[in-house]
Order: sequence, then structure tokens, then C-alpha cells
Amino acid sequence: MSDRALAAQLEGYRLTTAEVHYYRPDAPSLLQLFVWQDYDLAPDFPVLLDFLDHWRREIAAALHSVRVAHPQLIGPAEWCAASDIFSIR
Repeated sequence: MSDRALAAQLEGYRLTTAEVHYYRPDAPSLLQLFVWQDYDLAPDFPVLLDFLDHWRREIAAALHSVRVAHPQLIGPAEWCAASDIFSIR
């Protein structure tokens, strides 16, 4: 693990994966898939939004859709231990 990755995780960043579907500039009827991964913060995803802004400005391919996977979005539900138990009869 790199120092950058460790520092990001200590600040609350988690590995985020995005499937970016876009129209091919040379064949606009075809969709292409690009997979992007970086450390990001849910639920705002500032790093992903910066990447998508860059895509819109600098890349000729028009975006179709983006699907995001992040540990906070797909992880198990949070739980806490009960301090009291009540019996209903």
C-alpha cells in the first residue's frame, strides 16, 4: 500500500469504483465502458466529481451513465449491541 493510499484511508477516504458508460466518438450508437478507481469520500464523492468534470471538459466522448460502488454504499448494515432486553407477553 502506498503512503498516499494509507493517508487517504486515515482521513476517511475509501476505495471507490465507478463504471463510466460513454458513447464512442467515432461510432455514437455504440457504448463503451471505462472503469475508474480512486480513494474518495461518500456520499459527496468530490474526487469522482472532479474526474467527471475533467471528462466533460477534455474528452470528446459523451457520458451515458455512471455506476458507483463504495464500501459505505454496499457494505453490511450498521448495528449496535442492545443494552436492554424487554419481553412482551
